[in-house]
Amino acid sequence: MPSAQRLSRTLSLLFFSYLLLLTQPTYAIKFALQAYRYPPAKCIWNAAHPNALVIVTANVGPGDGQRVDVEIVDSSPEKNVYLHKKNIKGETRLAVTAHAEGEVGVCFRNFLDHDVPSEQAKSKSRIIDLDVDIGADAVDYNAIANQESLSGLETEMRKLEGIVKEIVDELGYLKTREERFQNTNMSTNTRVQNFAWFSLFSLLGLGAWQIIHLRSFFKQKYLID
Repeated sequence: MPSAQRLSRTLSLLFFSYLLLLTQPTYAIKFALQAYRYPPAKCIWNAAHPNALVIVTANVGPGDGQRVDVEIVDSSPEKNVYLHKKNIKGETRLAVTAHAEGEVGVCFRNFLDHDVPSEQAKSKSRIIDLDVDIGADAVDYNAIANQESLSGLETEMRKLEGIVKEIVDELGYLKTREERFQNTNMSTNTRVQNFAWFSLFSLLGLGAWQIIHLRSFFKQKYLID
């Protein structure tokens, strides 16, 4: 009976872990990147927390007379540039760690070679197949399982541990953000209250000054004693 209960708990835990894995977002996109002499950047943005591992897998299709460059940046005030790689071909795998809260952008530029006639520019493009894994999704658990000789259940438990840690980090970030907003609201309320008291005392002082001034004026005109 205890073994049956243990098996039931194990199956429930595995089901829960698979459910969590299925609910994790997958950032995959495929698009055609037009070639230009001076190409604008085409960026794909994904949200990431500080210290989150970001794995970028870009598969660049063939194309003559073109050069594709990739750059990974973020949307923080510092505008961090994590890496810049020129002339990527075929499958390219890149890994960075986010430094700030915000979005991480994978930016591509497709440069048209100078020896390609301008009338052929519109027909020049390359297919980009992009896959971005962030956080727990970016960890290669198969490699970890092979390195540490983990069983299938242990590997799934390790995946679940990573997902739970990511959820805890997310909740911690939301709590910190809530505290920051609360402090901002309290500071704003204090400033509003101070301004209200200042306005009230200013009006009272102005009213008292007007009464004194009018009283003095009426005395000069002998209208009051």
